[in-house]
Amino acid sequence: MRNHIATVLLTAALLLAGCGQTPVPKPAGYFRIDLPEKSYVHYDTPCSYSIEYPEYARINLRPAAATDTCWMDIEFPSMKASIHLTYFDIRNNLASLTELTREMAYKHSIRAEAIEEQIWADDSSQVYGILYDLKGNTASAVQFFVTDSTSHYLRGSLYFMAQPNEDSLMPVINFLRDDIIHLIETLNWR
Repeated sequence: MRNHIATVLLTAALLLAGCGQTPVPKPAGYFRIDLPEKSYVHYDTPCSYSIEYPEYARINLRPAAATDTCWMDIEFPSMKASIHLTYFDIRNNLASLTELTREMAYKHSIRAEAIEEQIWADDSSQVYGILYDLKGNTASAVQFFVTDSTSHYLRGSLYFMAQPNEDSLMPVINFLRDDIIHLIETLNWR
């Protein structure tokens, strides 16, 4: 009988000790993204330039609001991301186009921890511009513009169809940033 009472008391003590901690819910998990191998396709856009874009993306042409603009998206359905591209013919408006792009990048400064600028200059292909890396939980992670400074102007921005969370999106941001750099490096004006 004593063994029976001792067993019951020991079991009760263990149960009471185990119930002393408050349960903590697990944080939300993030889905795993398997990034594809880099491979590119040459594309002669209906605008006045050609590029190489990733073969794991698709092109979505959009109607333009004005005759001197051309809009298209490079969409990455598996990553829920797109690069919005807007082409402009320069008509004595290079300064205003450049300032508009700078303003659009710096509108994110409210949420950005930092905005880094990388200057592009390729005299052989006449591609000059700035790449903006927006750090933090911003709506757009990368923006850029390139121009030949006389006739052509291309503006681009990377967006995700998800709530901004830099920690979880960083591998994809870095992956697509490399694709943006490839796009800029392979751009040819027509």
